[in-house]
Amino acid sequence: KGDFVRYLIVGPSWVGDMVMAQSLFKALQFRDAQAEITVLAPAATFPLLERMPEVNEGILSPISHGKLNLAEHYRMGLSLRKRFDVAIVLPGSVKSALIPWFAKVPGRRGWLGEQRFGLLNDWRKLDKNKIPLMVNQYVALASDKQESLQAHQNPVLKIDPENVKRITKHLELDLFSEADRNPILAFCPGAEYGPAKQWPAEHFAELAKQRIAAGWQVWILGGPKDIQIADAITNLLSKAQQRFCFNLAGKTRLLDAVDLLAQADAVVSNDSGLMHVSAALDRKLVVIYGSSTPQFTPPLSQKAKCVSLNLECSPCFERQCPLKHLNCLRQLSALQVDQALAELV
Repeated sequence: KGDFVRYLIVGPSWVGDMVMAQSLFKALQFRDAQAEITVLAPAATFPLLERMPEVNEGILSPISHGKLNLAEHYRMGLSLRKRFDVAIVLPGSVKSALIPWFAKVPGRRGWLGEQRFGLLNDWRKLDKNKIPLMVNQYVALASDKQESLQAHQNPVLKIDPENVKRITKHLELDLFSEADRNPILAFCPGAEYGPAKQWPAEHFAELAKQRIAAGWQVWILGGPKDIQIADAITNLLSKAQQRFCFNLAGKTRLLDAVDLLAQADAVVSNDSGLMHVSAALDRKLVVIYGSSTPQFTPPLSQKAKCVSLNLECSPCFERQCPLKHLNCLRQLSALQVDQALAELV
């Protein structure tokens, strides 16, 4: 062991949370330029580590989401013994603290979460009134003292130019010179958390019509679960309009989506993982908030605008609208979002 600190970070399962975790990695590197940062991450967020230069090594977690497999946790912990000085556990579950404990990492740090006394030997009790932003909750754990480290550096994801060439050719996308191509508006209409975060397809379609008429092309991005809403948006467009709309949902890997979003001139997104990716790529970005709020997980970018109706019933933080009307999103018109977009572009 040298004089540097070897960190094991137990990373989050959500794409947006992993993007925000990069601010912690930056804080650790700022405190100690020689720090070695290893991140244990599930398959859903593991690819992002490749685009974070602060991360020395990524370890793919074999543990399935929602399952408590003690034998698997023990085997993984055993394989990591004597490799790390400090573990920082970002998720709040008991399960997420098991591998550092089995690995016998000397310092095991995190917010108390689900009563993790013993599993963590450097636990802190979180006061969300003092540290409301999730990114600052992560960054505060960079300190080896129980202090609230508020300042953070925004996440910045790298792109892969060779992959940009490969994926745009494969998908037959219009990427000519800046002077020759229609500007690109990317839509991220999905929301892994639930439909209470999803702006309706008909509103996305109306915005697409307005922007296509103004000379833009539209790229719709998302995973396999977003194919249904992406198809619904596309089907609401005329055949002529569809020539300028590229439905890419379910056709890309996560890192392909990262590289494609980096090509966009602007992005309109729900509060989702791809929203945080877009912010970390420094895109001009309009974020639509329904059941959630930018008071907790805002886009970490100076080029972003947040749009919300701020109804009395929101934010409710529910996966489905408990009042069954989804007015916080249904009553937010395409015109309002287009106006916010116009202020950016």
